Amino acid sequence: MFDELFPILSTADMAKALGFYRDLLGARVTYQFPPEGDPDYVSLTIGGSSLGIAVDDKTHAMTNDRVAFWVYTSDCDAAIALLSAGGVQIVQEPADQPWGERMAEVRDPDGNRVLIAARG
Repeated sequence: MFDELFPILSTADMAKALGFYRDLLGARVTYQFPPEGDPDYVSLTIGGSSLGIAVDDKTHAMTNDRVAFWVYTSDCDAAIALLSAGGVQIVQEPADQPWGERMAEVRDPDGNRVLIAARG
């Protein structure tokens, strides 16, 4: 009956959100509405994961600690260097974790927690 679940983020600034998820994390836009011009909604994929982003003019950049996104990378330190160079807020620099992975924390343009990790 149910075969797919993915989060939809609200953003006041689609360009900034796409700059983070598409341009810096390498997500691929698989759907855009409207199909031409500035989108009000996009669907993105990274590997086998999906994410929707919708414009909501009432959304204001703030810290959101109720939701976090976990993103695996082959090199945590290089990923954080790339994100930092792109102007992303680094909350926690890369550090080895007790469970064997290397992890860092950043915030997307709307204040959502994004955990960047490399498998051990």
